[in-house]
Amino acid sequence: MLQLKKLTKLSTSSAKTPRLHALDSMRAIMMLLGLVLHTGLTYNVTKHGDSWGINQTVDTNIITDFLVLLIHIFRMPAFFMIAGFFGALLFYERGVAVMVKNRISRILWPFIVFLVLLLPIIRFCFRYTEEAYAGGESPWTFALDYFNGLAGFWPDQTSHLWFLYYLMMFTAGGVVLALVFAKTPKLSRLINGAFRVVFARPILRLLIFSGMTYGLLSLLGTSMVDASGSLTPQGPTFLWFGFFYAVGWVLYFSRDILSDLIKFDWLFALLGVVLVAVQGIIILWSDGELEPNAATPLMLSFASLTVWLFVFGITGLFLRYANGYSPLMRYISDASYWVYLIHLPLTALLPGFIAEWPFPALLKFLIVLSLATVICFVTYHYFVRNTFIGQFLNGRKYDRRLPRIQPASYTPLGHQK
Repeated sequence: MLQLKKLTKLSTSSAKTPRLHALDSMRAIMMLLGLVLHTGLTYNVTKHGDSWGINQTVDTNIITDFLVLLIHIFRMPAFFMIAGFFGALLFYERGVAVMVKNRISRILWPFIVFLVLLLPIIRFCFRYTEEAYAGGESPWTFALDYFNGLAGFWPDQTSHLWFLYYLMMFTAGGVVLALVFAKTPKLSRLINGAFRVVFARPILRLLIFSGMTYGLLSLLGTSMVDASGSLTPQGPTFLWFGFFYAVGWVLYFSRDILSDLIKFDWLFALLGVVLVAVQGIIILWSDGELEPNAATPLMLSFASLTVWLFVFGITGLFLRYANGYSPLMRYISDASYWVYLIHLPLTALLPGFIAEWPFPALLKFLIVLSLATVICFVTYHYFVRNTFIGQFLNGRKYDRRLPRIQPASYTPLGHQK
């Protein structure tokens, strides 16, 4: 106990960072984009094999491929960078004990509870839609047959909750490394000083971080790192997203110059969109000879540059336009954790319900996305926000009426998206 108090005192700063509404909002939007991505996968021209088996259908549209590629490039790297920033904020401003307690209550317990509750439902939804697309007579019976034994209920993977699984690892690693670096203040100052010099210069920042990313992807042998749903930690997933978490952690020490990200924000974001479009065209023209995850110099360059164009550009845009308090964005931020948790079964099941509708794929995509979004937010509003579930996920209950959401002192929640 004495040692824990000593570490807490060591890591706690007297200066408290005010609530960063822009980063709160950005973290929420990154999570909500998961609905767009997972809905789009079903209607992709690209086939994803076992990782998303329900897109083996004639209902496809190349626009959904572009959306998936676009979102996949920056969504989780941006989220983990923000998570690293808030992790450092918790560590240095609240202390080790508070940080550990926060992570257990906001990450560990929700991960365990919702993995056990949701995984059987997710399996049912995927099997139902697979059978519906196959033209089976009774998709309900086919889906339920999987649960004749315990195997259908056993949580043998992390599914879409993989990010919580890795966030726990990054939290533990961040604490250990922070305590180690606390013993080497000269090295810490050197790293933070070099980071600050680079960060304050937009073009140099883009080149340096893109170069580092190119090296990491070359080491991993791929230009596109997929999230791993395995309960056995996977090296590529850990190193890739851990890199962005580490960048966010170090960024905390340069938080006073976060506004520098506003420089070239529109240019970076738009250039990222252009490069993704060019990348997509090149992949199409290759007629299957060039895979999206190919480790060629060209694809590695695209991946390394576009991820930081988006991360820097989008963060700058949020700092420019969402840096003040907004009751609506606060509500969305509070809701986004629940929305992300329950969206996957909906995005898997709803396509099966409308499989026979004589609508084009893009319209079906919009119908599924709209219905899933409405269901997620309605259930949050009436069954989560002011109930024990909301307290379990967000640490407190909130009034359902939007005008009564009041600005509050900042309480960083590393995964409250």
